[in-house]
Amino acid sequence: VWDAPVAVGAAVDSVAVAGEGGVGAAEVEGGDSAGSGGSAVVVVSREAVLAGSSDCAQGAEMAKTKTVEEFATALQEALGSRLVAVLLYGSAARGSGAHVPGHSDWNTLLIVDRVDDGLFALIASAVAAWTQGGHPAPILLSDAEWRASADVFAIEYEDMREAHRLLAGRDPWPGVTVQRVDVQRQLEQELMVKLVRLRQAYAALRNDPKRLAGVVGGSMAGFLTMLRTTLRLAGRKAPAATEDLVREAAALLGLSPDPLSELFGQARGRALQLSAGDPRAAAYLAALARVAEFVNRLT
Repeated sequence: VWDAPVAVGAAVDSVAVAGEGGVGAAEVEGGDSAGSGGSAVVVVSREAVLAGSSDCAQGAEMAKTKTVEEFATALQEALGSRLVAVLLYGSAARGSGAHVPGHSDWNTLLIVDRVDDGLFALIASAVAAWTQGGHPAPILLSDAEWRASADVFAIEYEDMREAHRLLAGRDPWPGVTVQRVDVQRQLEQELMVKLVRLRQAYAALRNDPKRLAGVVGGSMAGFLTMLRTTLRLAGRKAPAATEDLVREAAALLGLSPDPLSELFGQARGRALQLSAGDPRAAAYLAALARVAEFVNRLT
């Protein structure tokens, strides 16, 4: 779950979360962000994907891939024995309480035998058809990278393990273990990074509600991933539906759920809107600080 750096000035309008928020910075769903996300593995923005390369331009002339199952089949046909697995993860795998039809992304992970230029040539047509349909390109890892990265992407792996669907290939999870210490270390770091960046933006944009809403909205999917991770570290079940997740986390942290529930509810499926001096922005910032404090004290 990584935020793009918050810039002060004109560039703030383009602040985005890559994570399970996955792609689509301002969307609020079940935490596509990798995060981290949504799930939360780092991906490029939808705008960058659709701006694309010459491969994507060629894909404009092709029939658009309509379903994620068709995309997985196209990858399998293109790669043959080189394909290890295709996974659907994030809100689409989490269910209707998290996924917003027509708005939330369909996030995929492609694991292959090795990543080389020949691989990109093989998948170019399938990926072009998929991205021309408005979907993010898949996260791409070699099998060796997948098995060696559970300590680096601990939050993302745990979030993906909890909500995923195998679309093609074999189950990639046997032998993959995520250590609690890695999850907590990553969560502490990313909470503090998100907190200081949002404080920076709040200081600069407190009296500019439109641009502040863009920054806050761009961080919300990643924050949901962090709430799910916090609940799991505390031994609690993380609900799939956003409203239930916010309320469960608020109860654990000793926060009033109402400002956060209202904020996430208002942003669901559309751009967040804030008014001048909107107390929900301050409540959101305070909630983030409280989560960071709570996680830092966990043993």
